[in-house]
Amino acid sequence: EKPQSGEVTVGENITFVAKVNAESLLKKPTVKWFKGKWMDLASKSGKHLQLKETYDRNTKVYTFEMHIIAAKANFAGGYRCEVSSKDKFDSCNFDLTVHGDSTDGNDDSGELDFSTLLKKRTVQVHTETDVDVWNILSQAPPTEYEKIAFQYGITDLRGMLKRLKKMKKDEKKSEAFLKKLDPAYQVSKGHKIKLAVEVANSDIEVKWLKNGQEIQPTGRYIFESVGNMRYLTINHCSLADDAAYSCKVGDEKCTTELFVKEPPVLVVKNLEDQMVMKGERVELECEVSEEGANVKWLDKDGVELTRDESFKYRFKKDGCKHVLIINEATKEDCGHYKVKTNGGESVAEVLVQEKELEVYQSIADLTVKAKDQAVFKCEVSDENVRGTWYKNGVEVKPDARVNIAHIGRIHKLTIDDVKPEDEGDYTFVPDGYAFNLSAKLNFLEVKIDYVPRQDPPKIHLDCMGRTAESTIVVVAGNKLRLDVPITGDPAPTVIWTKGEKVRQMEEGDGRVHVETTKGHCVFTIECAERQDEGIYSVVVRNPAGEDTADIHVKVVDVPDPPMAPTILSVGEDSCVVQWEPPLLDGGQPIIGYVLERKKLKSYRWMRLNFDPYPETTYEAKRMIEGVPYEMRVYAVNSIGMSRHSPASQPFVPIAPTSEPLGLCVDDVSDTSITLKWRRPERIGSADLEGYGIEYCKEGTDEWIPAMEGLTERTSTVIKGLTTGDKLQFRVRAYNMAGPSAPATLAQPVTIREIMQRPKIWLPRNLRQTLIKKVGDTMNIVIPFQGKPRPKVTWSKDGEPLDPTIASVRNSEVDTIFFIRKTERKHSGKYELQVQIENVEDKAAVTLQVVDLPGPPEALKIVDTWGFNVALEWKPPKDNGNCEITGYTIQKADKKTMEWYTVHDQYRRTHCVVSDLIMGNEYVFRVFSINLVGLSPEPYCTKDSVYIQKTGIIYKPPNYKDHDFTEAPKFTRPLVDRSVIAGYNATLSCAVRGIPKPKVTWYKNKMDISNEAKYRMISKQGVLTLEIRKPCPFDGGVYTCKAVNDSGEDTVECKLEVRRK
Repeated sequence: EKPQSGEVTVGENITFVAKVNAESLLKKPTVKWFKGKWMDLASKSGKHLQLKETYDRNTKVYTFEMHIIAAKANFAGGYRCEVSSKDKFDSCNFDLTVHGDSTDGNDDSGELDFSTLLKKRTVQVHTETDVDVWNILSQAPPTEYEKIAFQYGITDLRGMLKRLKKMKKDEKKSEAFLKKLDPAYQVSKGHKIKLAVEVANSDIEVKWLKNGQEIQPTGRYIFESVGNMRYLTINHCSLADDAAYSCKVGDEKCTTELFVKEPPVLVVKNLEDQMVMKGERVELECEVSEEGANVKWLDKDGVELTRDESFKYRFKKDGCKHVLIINEATKEDCGHYKVKTNGGESVAEVLVQEKELEVYQSIADLTVKAKDQAVFKCEVSDENVRGTWYKNGVEVKPDARVNIAHIGRIHKLTIDDVKPEDEGDYTFVPDGYAFNLSAKLNFLEVKIDYVPRQDPPKIHLDCMGRTAESTIVVVAGNKLRLDVPITGDPAPTVIWTKGEKVRQMEEGDGRVHVETTKGHCVFTIECAERQDEGIYSVVVRNPAGEDTADIHVKVVDVPDPPMAPTILSVGEDSCVVQWEPPLLDGGQPIIGYVLERKKLKSYRWMRLNFDPYPETTYEAKRMIEGVPYEMRVYAVNSIGMSRHSPASQPFVPIAPTSEPLGLCVDDVSDTSITLKWRRPERIGSADLEGYGIEYCKEGTDEWIPAMEGLTERTSTVIKGLTTGDKLQFRVRAYNMAGPSAPATLAQPVTIREIMQRPKIWLPRNLRQTLIKKVGDTMNIVIPFQGKPRPKVTWSKDGEPLDPTIASVRNSEVDTIFFIRKTERKHSGKYELQVQIENVEDKAAVTLQVVDLPGPPEALKIVDTWGFNVALEWKPPKDNGNCEITGYTIQKADKKTMEWYTVHDQYRRTHCVVSDLIMGNEYVFRVFSINLVGLSPEPYCTKDSVYIQKTGIIYKPPNYKDHDFTEAPKFTRPLVDRSVIAGYNATLSCAVRGIPKPKVTWYKNKMDISNEAKYRMISKQGVLTLEIRKPCPFDGGVYTCKAVNDSGEDTVECKLEVRRK
């Protein structure tokens, strides 16, 4: 089902449906929707366009739908749907008509401009992707101005440059304007633009000027005032709006330039291929979307064509039509010519052939009697060619008996009342060509002898008997006239027969006429046809006897047209076409064929050869890749050229892909091989259909397909090979153009299992202890290698693995270790062993299954003072199979028994609980914490603690003051370093000591404290020496010395400075 043309009202929806029957298709068909001639709608799906597809498995029908949502007036136009699947292609054109007025520009604000996308107009107002032509011109060199003007559709370049030169930036601060107009704006023709300024006084009135003249508000010019902002909106911009605009506040004004940009010029009617003869004029004509648009004509070398002094090239404009005229074409003018606009281009090929005159009908020998008329006639291909007739080398002049005629392509010499002296060789020589056409005029002399009465009849023919000489050849369409001299007394009766059909001497009707005169009988067939061919017999009778003669008549004609040609293969700019000879050759052998081609969308056929081509396979070249073409064939014999054959199926010249990349052997066994490769680097415009794999034995040239058909994958396994064979493999990529160049292996491969040492590839995460919680699932995959397939063995803690503990599944390349629900008893060291004969490899995996810890033990109250309580406990007996990371201590008042956390993640086994409230009685409990979490149960104190009320005198114990002095000691030494010259380097260490020690830095035992190159920093006991931009001479041994009253300490390191 093809999509049908439709009508819709503005704002409504419409759906176009195409259905494809896929019963005979191997792959899913590809459907493309177009608007106009080239715009593919696949990338334009969005708010106004949606493309959908469905497939019915029962009927095997694909349904493709194009939904147009909220149609606008500019959606109207011609659309096309194309369906393709491998070598099958079909397309359908349909129209969309939109009724109703188009919406105003304000209604489209912020919406997707559907028509703009369809026409590839990339310039849109107020978008991030907009191109600022003013900015491009201001930054470009003057030599690029014309190129930029052509690319962006600038028609008045000179005026624009003058305005660009006058633009000046107002650097001084304005009192009336907080924000001025930008120096320049641009907008596409037909769109709208909004100019905005911000004034200092929100109540002030502004005036808008265009080229110094005040603008009055209309439907196209809209003034707006919002707070301090003032707006000028221009709707439906035209070229008349391209001007300087100003906003005036009192005596101050700010000015900007508005550039109205025309839409890109599209080529709506493409160039047609031309084939002319040498010296003729060539006219290449195209049609563009805008009147008066600028176009560029490029020659076959890509050079722009201009008018020259010799007037070789002339250019003509007529509205939207543009014509390139090449005067007096020569062979050097052959090639592809291109017309280019700022929105499209078109290419056509010009072929110039030397003038070769073809003879459609040559002159034939004549045998005539006295007083008869002799007519020599020939037909040539060029009706403008004149010529000269010669008799025995002497030019024939017209007179009363001799008439020379030239009507179109036919040249005729007529001789009336033939005489014996007219006998001779007649020649026609075309003017300007080095060949001639010759024929002979034979004069038949009739001798009259005295015949006695009752003389038996006799037929006087020079060609008696059924020999090759007795055959009369006539061209189909010409008159066949058999004039037979006869004698006999009395006058004989003449009977003409052909087979069993008898023609009496009387005149017949239609094309056949029989006439008998004294001494002659004439048999005439007007406009001979092929069925007139055969053996004609003439019988003459009188009372004295009878005579018989047979005349062989052969009717020759141009051959029948050949059948439609078949395209065997296509290339980047060529194709190979083949056809069958015509069923009927017209009675003359086929001497060759003439081929023509044309673009599918064109009406002009281009002849590819002028001399008849003798074969039935032809390679046509000089075509444009990606453009669809058709071919047709003419058959030629000595009589002339047949009618053309039906056109071939449309085809597109497409180059094969490049060869696949990276062909390599992935695996080899005794009977199979695995190959891998990558996609070709260049795919081309046709889809990749698949890959073909072939192999051949070493020493032979016979390539054998490895599989039926093609594969779409980039790897394959070839099975059923013979062990020990040395085979070479190759892979070719296929598309519509055929196979690519093959990708081959560097050397043949021997089909034999390769011995490979066993090796375990232990994943990085399994090289450390694997920790799982009780109840988790454990599933690990460990890859390995080895050929032939190695033996895989698992063990736990040196003992064979119990099948009830874990499940193991092995393949040729890996092993899977699986525990559905882990338990504490599953912890341990698991060892994997892969072995081939006496060669083995081992790897170990340590599993630690952890659980919640038990509660702490022996929690007791050690001491109580003031508002503080000291607690102490022991670690739990069960740590959950992992380290105890801390404890949580909680308190509760016995009145309420509400628990409050005092310490969380506390790491020691004793603590002090402070800030208790006097008069309350407290109990305490402790939870243990590990990696899994808190212990399920706490350990609670058996006794409670009562906090005494005030009045109790606390007597602190006597103690001696502690001596805090300490000799200097480096807790972090200096580290040897290697740095790059030119980059700052630091040396750091840490020291402690009471009182604070004095620090001194040395280089090679020399004090550097006062050198500006070094900076010493000391912070919280961390000492840092910064060396600013060291050079190789700053390398050496650096020493840091710390001294106080209790002693001293030193530390040193080596610094190496490397060059950049």
